[in-house]
Amino acid sequence: MPQNIDILLINPGDHRGTYQALGTSIAAIEPPVFAGLFATYLQKKGKQVAIFDVPASQLSAEAAVSQMLSEYAPKLVVLVVYGLQPSASTQNMPSAGKIARLIKEASDVPVMMTGTHPAALPERTMREEKVDFVCSLEGPVTILKTAEALAAGATDFSAIPSLWWKRSTASGPLIMPPQSAEPLIADLDGEMPGIAWDLLDMRRYRAHNWHCFDHIDQRAPYASIHTSLGCPYKCNFCCINAPFGKNAYRMWSAETVVKEIDHLVQHYGIKNIKFVDEMFVLNRRHVLDICDLLIERNYDLNIWAYARVDTVKDDMLAKLRAAGFNWLALGIESGSEHVRDGAEKSFSSQDIIDVVRKIQAHGIRVMGNYIFGLPDDTHASMQATLDLALELNCEFANFYSAMAYPGSQLYGLAQQQGIALPEHWGAYSQHAYDCLPLANANLSAAEILAFRDQAFNTYFASPRYREMVQEKFGQKVLDHLDEVLAISLPRKLLEREA
Repeated sequence: MPQNIDILLINPGDHRGTYQALGTSIAAIEPPVFAGLFATYLQKKGKQVAIFDVPASQLSAEAAVSQMLSEYAPKLVVLVVYGLQPSASTQNMPSAGKIARLIKEASDVPVMMTGTHPAALPERTMREEKVDFVCSLEGPVTILKTAEALAAGATDFSAIPSLWWKRSTASGPLIMPPQSAEPLIADLDGEMPGIAWDLLDMRRYRAHNWHCFDHIDQRAPYASIHTSLGCPYKCNFCCINAPFGKNAYRMWSAETVVKEIDHLVQHYGIKNIKFVDEMFVLNRRHVLDICDLLIERNYDLNIWAYARVDTVKDDMLAKLRAAGFNWLALGIESGSEHVRDGAEKSFSSQDIIDVVRKIQAHGIRVMGNYIFGLPDDTHASMQATLDLALELNCEFANFYSAMAYPGSQLYGLAQQQGIALPEHWGAYSQHAYDCLPLANANLSAAEILAFRDQAFNTYFASPRYREMVQEKFGQKVLDHLDEVLAISLPRKLLEREA
């Protein structure tokens, strides 16, 4: 018999559709951190909660829905639509939409969507998806109040903050917007102190390949955690703050963060950890306090976290390295200062070079993030970006095409200027067959995508990069990279242009 529970939190996703052949063994399989945080909040409020992680299950949507409905009898289903990194929510909407439809076909349980994409486009999500509710802000408070209202037999949900819902009328369902906004949780330590790890099968998760270049065959066990929520910056390509309604930035205490790491190490033997924060290296005291507590424990961790070129300070680096931070990810974005300025990344190319070298001098590896096709990009500036990447020769690099993610400034810009946007949400995935980057005044979407794919191969095949990898990580990692380079991603857009 299915277990009666109050709320089933579902992490949607389709690794094969999102990453094509890279999804089989190359891409990371991440724990659903937001579903896990929401579960903790709801459990503390006395609710019976379960999590079903579809990507980790490696089941089709049909098989996943069949299994979850045979295991659980929830009073409310919530699809928590986030991604492997903060801007990657939209690419999971095809999976989320299909799962919602299958659940509604098989049962009468109410279904809600929450997450970055639904928060950015709540009314459209209500119209297009088979859902009863959409949360347009953070989520936990709205989920709790909706579950309580359903348990009380409510049919009017207008008093629930940030909840879009459907009122029954003689002419059919009428979409109702929220009358108030959900308050952001102020006391993260008290109300949402970490992830409900006991609801997850920790054997199923694996780290990014580059994160484990020092031990490429030991990508599991693995965990990812938040030490903060939100970001104070306003990069035009980013949609991270859509669920928060503003440029909010809140932190857990160092004690709460390290207590969670204690649990991961002691109960699951975790050493590979990702700090999911959009900007971990930001608040000096926060960073140093966490480092000090980890240094005391001497866990021999392998951590990576995000930083900005202009937030990395000398006094942080030695502490970060000693605490187990082996990698920092930097948003370098472009080799053109003009293009970076337009993306709200106002630092010089020399600043970038100096910071990368400074980080590496402390024994920390750098993962450089680059974007092709930003609004001011041209062929020349994209080449300058690739040239800068080759000059920096970071231990790993991610190459992205500019995307107008819902909730970002670029999405609004594209709508204002009539620039073509993807017709379906899967085309927002960087590695998908039907990936459609944002065109600009100088470059077509096909030109941007072709340059991105060529840049990836150029970088990882460059003799200087391969020599560095051989020296730092050995032949096994070089062989692994050759396996990655051998995977050619078919692109619908480029097939049309051929």
